[in-house]
Amino acid sequence: MKGNPAFGLVSRLVLAGVLLYAGGVKIMEPHGARDAILAYRVFPPSWAPVLGYAMPLLEIGLGLLLLVGLFTRLSGLVAALLMLAFVAGIASVWARGYSIDCGCFGGGGDISPQGRAVRYSLEIARDLLFAGLGFWLFVWPRTLLSLEKN
Repeated sequence: MKGNPAFGLVSRLVLAGVLLYAGGVKIMEPHGARDAILAYRVFPPSWAPVLGYAMPLLEIGLGLLLLVGLFTRLSGLVAALLMLAFVAGIASVWARGYSIDCGCFGGGGDISPQGRAVRYSLEIARDLLFAGLGFWLFVWPRTLLSLEKN
């Protein structure tokens, strides 16, 4: 089966837009990213400041690479794995009964439990869709309007 370069372009641009927006919002409020990481209660609290700065930089870097179409295969894989990590984090807080704002696009932290199941379901579905786009790019990195020689 051969990938569709036009769909690859759409996948690249959608993932780039999501990652650039998410990283851009977080970089403007690094304490917000730190607080969101703390709310997941997965990593030791001492890691939160470093991850609060590293996560937005990773998202912006991946977004830029995908936007211009460089290292598409690797960028798609890393983006997909990052989205799966987000899915695992959301599923983890859901299973443990916590109610948080995922902090995906800024904000983050504990919130009221109202609508938790629907909210978490939608966030997981959204991130699985984005992971699928990343895996598409990993398998079929040839896309239109790419700086990469295919």
